[in-house]
Amino acid sequence: MTSPLDSNAVADYLLNNPHFFEEHAEVLAQVKLSSPLGGRTLSLQERQMDVMREKFKIMELRLAELIRIGQENDQITRKFHTWTRSLLLARNDVDLPHTLTTGLQTTFAVPHVTLRLWGVAEEFAHTWFAAPVSADSRIFSNGLTTPFCGGNNDFEAASWLEDAPSIQSLALLPLRLDDAPEAFGLLVLGSSDPHRFTSDMATDFLTNIGQTASAALSSLLD
Repeated sequence: MTSPLDSNAVADYLLNNPHFFEEHAEVLAQVKLSSPLGGRTLSLQERQMDVMREKFKIMELRLAELIRIGQENDQITRKFHTWTRSLLLARNDVDLPHTLTTGLQTTFAVPHVTLRLWGVAEEFAHTWFAAPVSADSRIFSNGLTTPFCGGNNDFEAASWLEDAPSIQSLALLPLRLDDAPEAFGLLVLGSSDPHRFTSDMATDFLTNIGQTASAALSSLLD
């Protein structure tokens, strides 16, 4: 008695005998498959074409997404270059914090930006960016190894921004040189949009901004 053919055995046989359809071309022409699109019957060749078209569509979508990401990265790079250039063109140290914060506002469309520095040189002690900061805020800044992004939970830093009561989300960037354990300041970005800065957003680019700002502002320290 002949045992029924197992589908896996048939598949293995065809894989191990690639010339089967060349030797039995009439079988290939007679194979009919149902299409997932509309349920119509297709030849094996037509079904293969459908599979290839679907694969090409997926590849096109992936390529379009990669192009979009690349274009966004190019835009960010150009904006970062524009902002960095403005820091290099700042005429004197006392103008630098204003140039830095307004540059972030205009170049990256951040509604509210400010900063505070501590340990500045005596000639800058009277400036707006050297205004008193509580010990708690300094300790909080020291504890930040990456930028904080999230809702405004009554942070003292939010009160440094204009229109502070409207601030719903914040990005707080510690200012420190290299891997120093203590920060010498805090850069604050705020928005009335609660979704502008969220806890699940990537912070790589904000880290770059914080590092660049730290290098530029270090000239103001004692």
